[in-house]
Amino acid sequence: MDVDAGPTRHAAPVTPAGPDPAGDHAVPVAVPDHAVPVPPAPVTGSTGTVLPGTDPVDMTLARIALPDTTPADITPTDTDPVDTDPVDLAPTDTAAGGVMTDGTVGSVDGGIHHDTDPTATTTVGDPPGPPPSPGRAVPANPVTTEDRPTPPDRATGTDPATTEDRADTTERAAAAGPTAGTPAESRDAATPRQADPEQVLAGYRWRLDPETLREVVDDPAELRIIRRRLTEKLASALDNRARARLLSLRAVLSRLVDDLDDAVADGRLALTYAEATGELRRTALARARLAEALRWKGEFTEADRLFTEANSTELPDRLRSALHEHAGRSCYDQGRLIEACGHFERALDLRRADDPELTGRIAVCLDAVHARAAAGGGFGPYPRSRDEVRHGRRSPRPTHDGQGRWGYADTDGELVVDYRYVEAQPFHERMAWVRRPDQTGWELIDETGGTLLGPAYARVLAFSDGLAWVSQGGDADWSAIEPDGTVVVPAGFEEVRPFRAGVAAVRRGGWGAVDRHGRLVVPPRYHGIDTTLSDGRRLDGFTDEGLAVVELAGRRGVLDRTGAVLVRPVHPALVVHPVAFLVGDGMNHWGALDRRGEPLIPPVHPDWDTVVAEIERLLADTHPVL
Repeated sequence: MDVDAGPTRHAAPVTPAGPDPAGDHAVPVAVPDHAVPVPPAPVTGSTGTVLPGTDPVDMTLARIALPDTTPADITPTDTDPVDTDPVDLAPTDTAAGGVMTDGTVGSVDGGIHHDTDPTATTTVGDPPGPPPSPGRAVPANPVTTEDRPTPPDRATGTDPATTEDRADTTERAAAAGPTAGTPAESRDAATPRQADPEQVLAGYRWRLDPETLREVVDDPAELRIIRRRLTEKLASALDNRARARLLSLRAVLSRLVDDLDDAVADGRLALTYAEATGELRRTALARARLAEALRWKGEFTEADRLFTEANSTELPDRLRSALHEHAGRSCYDQGRLIEACGHFERALDLRRADDPELTGRIAVCLDAVHARAAAGGGFGPYPRSRDEVRHGRRSPRPTHDGQGRWGYADTDGELVVDYRYVEAQPFHERMAWVRRPDQTGWELIDETGGTLLGPAYARVLAFSDGLAWVSQGGDADWSAIEPDGTVVVPAGFEEVRPFRAGVAAVRRGGWGAVDRHGRLVVPPRYHGIDTTLSDGRRLDGFTDEGLAVVELAGRRGVLDRTGAVLVRPVHPALVVHPVAFLVGDGMNHWGALDRRGEPLIPPVHPDWDTVVAEIERLLADTHPVL
């Protein structure tokens, strides 16, 4: 299990039916944990792109017009899986950690890694051993080999990649990494046949083609060997987490060797497994890897939607940075150059520490944008909203006639729903609540003004997660309905909050939570449910990841969407971080817990921003593989 891929919980393995979409091997079939694995599919795809996260270096849109301002001496970060940041931290201890390509700290996706049994979904393994000697591989642990692969031996140092002349676009591309499509570590240390394929993939650094903004692959045969090794690992993958990770990485490899149909097939299957885990980061990675394969196939509508859905503000910044970088490349392919530049800027803004690899790649991207715009094509259409990317268009917005009536207008200002309402809420999930002047109740309309539900409710909340809370006006009669009016959560609540991640906070005496099937998953015994995120935002209820901060007698703890207590309510202050929980003692002393609720950073810091910076230090040199 990846402890930091989300709250610990059992997820029933998904068992897709039918032939394998890749066409030449059997679909891996889910089996109960610790059972004999079903041999999975022979490999057909290509290797993964390693996309390090980085720090902004004042790279703005003006950078497009300044092709000669790339920072000199761009040096790839050290990428030895053995020498990445500590894992399983105690307040005063560090242990050497391995690099993985999925959701752990010391991993390429940015989480805090704990030794775990790859065959189990909830059992934490033995604590890590002492740090390895420099320049040596970590001995394989039979319990942890699946989720913390053994890296190859490597050279003790890497010469910085330097250039003297940055004016040429091709030289910018070379500055974005060492040799194209080759591991950053010594090529003589281990071959793809000898080393763990995830370790080899994590060690790759790529340069981009300055015109297509695709990774340059020098040796497709080597990537096919790594892909075959991933398939061998897939044979012993016993749970949905491992299957999601390995299949999506195989999709990356298939894309890079131009086996795009196989890449998309593996990507879709990986997403099915990832969604079954209910883990935010794992699902985001699967979506992004599938999106990149679709981008290479030219299927931009679905690719852009997946990139957008993957990029939750609750993810680690380094992963969000990589998602914006790849979304920007997709926009570039479509001639949406303004939108592409926005993504590239955001990728830089999300990083706090200098990352010359990201800087080099973004420089290549911005030069490509400049060249395409200068060639006469312009900068393309105005950037789309998130809603427009997800649904293909923007919903009409409420507009007032100045005489007490509301209607709805499209993005061009054209009236699409007449001025006939005295109250009109914005559209959510393509539906809006409105009230006519001769009615006391709210009715539900679609984007053309057509009535979906008559004026039957005195109070309403917007649709969220496919459900809306409605009330007849009583003191404790809130119920949840579907768009056709079907009641899924019976009336009986005094206060309610919107559904998120399949659950909603409710009050009936005390605060608890119900799921979308009407089951009370958290008994209403808490004094409050008020979740604060590390970026300062406050949520009414649960996060996208399915976590909520609860309060009991002035003390705070954390529950997941199943009602399981992850952190007991004993802390005066508690904030949800993408890979940890920040806790305060009420006297301006802040520390952190890991996602198991165990101490990670002692409460000795003056504010939570300092703790966040400490976590960032522990996460250094992780590179999301998309």
